Formats: sequence, structure tokens, C-alpha cells
Amino acid sequence: MSVPATRSAASPGRVAEPLVDGWGRTIRDVRVSVTDVCNLRCTYCLPESGIAWLPKDERLDDDETVRLVRVLAGLGVSTVRVTGGEPLARAHLPALIERLDAVPGIEEISMTTNGVLLHRHADALVAAGVRRFNVSIDSVHQRRFAELTRRDVLPAVLKGLAALDPYRDRVQIKLNAVSLRGITEHEAVDLVGFARERDLQLRFIEVMPLDADGAWTEDHVLTGDEVREIIHARWPVEALPRERSSTARVWRFLDGGGHVGFVSSVTASFCGDCDRIRLTADGQLRTCLFAHDETDLRAALRGGASDDELVALIRGAVAAKQWGHEIHKPGFRPPARPMSAIGG
Repeated sequence: MSVPATRSAASPGRVAEPLVDGWGRTIRDVRVSVTDVCNLRCTYCLPESGIAWLPKDERLDDDETVRLVRVLAGLGVSTVRVTGGEPLARAHLPALIERLDAVPGIEEISMTTNGVLLHRHADALVAAGVRRFNVSIDSVHQRRFAELTRRDVLPAVLKGLAALDPYRDRVQIKLNAVSLRGITEHEAVDLVGFARERDLQLRFIEVMPLDADGAWTEDHVLTGDEVREIIHARWPVEALPRERSSTARVWRFLDGGGHVGFVSSVTASFCGDCDRIRLTADGQLRTCLFAHDETDLRAALRGGASDDELVALIRGAVAAKQWGHEIHKPGFRPPARPMSAIGG
């Protein structure tokens, strides 16, 4: 569809051609990293010290972030997940989220957070429009949590979850736990028990080759199937149909105790119907978590690009979106950036 010369391709109310990649997948979701800074040093993600964060002037500001989301919404993107680093390390985040929630075409704002600062901001985040929270928690035992994150802050995370309790009728809350061989075998049952007591869905995520140290090997991966067997031995589960484009395969507890999910990115990828793209804190468009190529939207923005020019850049990048991560294929290379710099 050609774009009338008098209107921008991203003008509010305009119905644009869907944003479709070269494999026929329609893009509906954008993961927006608002900062690369994190207040934890999880062993599978970041080194304990020596981290150089992006200078402030290299990060997108609020106006730039909102503009790019508005352009993407004009192309049919309808859901935004706010990520980091730790997104709550960004100052005045609720104000930015309120603006993103007001963008025409955006139907849902969600957030992935480690929960450490959540108790300070829960009220403002819900008021701003966040409707789904994914809170990371790899252990419910304080000593083990501190060993994994190199920070003794589990009480703060629990306080953050408690701060969301008054909003349970308005927001969806899920827990994320990274599956690590040698650790999660001993943590899984207690984590699930914690989630069941609070009527929360827990999702186990296979550890991926996205650590800043580059030390990941497949030997570190405790697979989703292995974790499920551990859980099934305590609380029998049965599979539910997978929702299209979902990252998680969800299982139901046969005793009626809720659900548990498995994001098996390494052993059972969900690339075939992926509908996601990512915007890094420094304005790079990534069409896959494991992509090696990025499209510099920040340079285009600061160079005076029109919305139509931004649309052309975005469409070109999405058209070249890779089919999947191909972790198991010979020659696989992890991306140069760690997860904290890409956005979770």
C-alpha cells in the first residue's frame, strides 16, 4: 500500500499494511529496553564488577522512545513489554509508561522486573497502565538467592510482590525462574510451592547463551522437561494447548492448584510463530534476541528522519528477520551483547 504524500505512515488512525517478516510472521509485540543498568549481578548474566553502562546521552530519551512506539503502533504493533537491565533503575519510569499506554493502537503494557524496587513504584506503575508484571525470582531461600544474584535482597523482592497484592483484580502477575543445572533441581519444588500458595503462575526459563562473561555451555541448561518431571513427582500436571506466539508452554496442576509454565528456548524453541521485535536502550532495533545485526533507529531519529523514513527502516529490518536462533546448529555464535544490554 502506498503512503499518501500528505500523511505519515504512522499517523494516528491510519491503517497501515501489517509489519510482516520474510517468513510471513506478523509482528505485534515490541520489547522496549529502557536502560541497560541493573542493580543485581546474577551469575548467569553479569560479572560481579567491571561493567560499563551506556552513557546517558546514548540512551533514548522519553520523547524518542514514545515516538518510536507510536510509529510501531501505526504498523500494527499492539503490545509493549518494558524491560532492562532493570527497568526500575530508570528515573521517572511511570511517567514514560503513562505516555506509552496513551499511544493509539497500544493495547497492553507489561513489564519484566527483578522486583527489588517494585515496592516503591507499584502504585504508580499500575496507575500508569502496566497490566502484566513478570517478576524474576530464582530461589525463595535467602542465602541461595544472594548467592545467585550476588545481592542479599530477597526481602525487597517479596515486599514488591506484596505491594502488587491490592491490584490482583486489575493486573496479572507471573514469576520467572531461570533453570540452572545443579541449582534448580533443589529449588523447583519450593519455588512452585511458593507460587501455588499465592495463586501465581511460575515460569521456568532455560538459561540461554546471553551472559556477559560468555561462559555459557549447554551443560548449564536444566531443561524444561527435567524441571517438569521434578514438579510432576510432587504435583502431577497435564499440558494445555500452546497459545500461538507464546513463549511458554503451560501445564495445569491436576489438583486444581493453578498452572506452571516452561520457556524452553534452548531445547524446544518457539521461533516458528515469533511475533516479537526488540528496541534496545540505545535505540537499536533487533528482530531476534540472538540477532547479530541491528538497525540504528537512534541515529535516524537524531538525524531528523521523518516517520515515513523510520517506517522504511523498520520494514527493511523486519523483512530480513532470521527464522530462529539455531543454537544447536554448527557455527552458532551468541550475540555480542549480553541480555542486560539487549533487553529481557
